[in-house]
Amino acid sequence: MVNPAPSYKGHRYPVEVISHCVWRYFRFPLSYREVEERMLQRGVIVSCETVRRWCAKFGQAYADGLRRPRPGDKWHLDEVFIKINGVRRYLWRAVDQDGNVLDALVQSRRDTKTAKRFMAKPMKKQCRVPRVLVTDKLRSYGAAHRKLMPSVEHRAHKGLNNRAENSHQPTRQRERAMKGFRSVGAAQRFLSAFGSISPHFRPRRHLRTAAEHRSR
Repeated sequence: MVNPAPSYKGHRYPVEVISHCVWRYFRFPLSYREVEERMLQRGVIVSCETVRRWCAKFGQAYADGLRRPRPGDKWHLDEVFIKINGVRRYLWRAVDQDGNVLDALVQSRRDTKTAKRFMAKPMKKQCRVPRVLVTDKLRSYGAAHRKLMPSVEHRAHKGLNNRAENSHQPTRQRERAMKGFRSVGAAQRFLSAFGSISPHFRPRRHLRTAAEHRSR
C-alpha cells in the first residue's frame, strides 16, 4: 500500500521551508524554539508554534515516505522507563541486528499482556517472525514468546542485548532536550516518527569499512 503524499494546501510557506524545519527537529536534539532561531539565521521568520504544528502534521508522513532497509532476521527487544508528567511509563523498542528500529511502544506496564502486544506489532508490520529473538531476563518476554512464536530461538541474556539498549540513547538525548514528554499520546507520536527519520540520516559506523567511513 502506497501512502498518499502529504498535502500542503493552505500553507503559505514553501514546501522546502516546512520540510527543512521538520527534518531539523527530528534529526537533531533541538526544541521548537531552537529550530525557530536557526531558521531566523537563514532569514526565514517562523514561530516555534508553527514549527510544532508542522512536526505534528508532517512528521509521520515524512517517516512513512522514507526508504527503509529490509529488517534483519535477528530482533532485539528491550524496555526502559520514561517520565511523562512525573509518572513512570515504559518505552518498549524493537531493533534488528543492524540497529534499524522495527517498532516503539509507550505503555504503563511491562507485564505479559503488554509484552505480547508489543511482540505482535513488528510481526504484523513485517509479516514474518524473526530467526532469533534477543531480550533481557524479564519473564514477560519468555511468556509472550511461548505464546506467539514458540518455534523461534529465544536468547534471554542482558549481555547480548546491547544493540537494543544502545538504541535508547538518542531518545534519552531528545527527552532531555524536550524537558520530558507531556503526554503518552504525544510521546508515542513523536517516537514513531523519530525512530524512522533520525536513524535514516545518522550514518551507522559499524556497517561501513574504515575506508568507506574516511571517504565520506
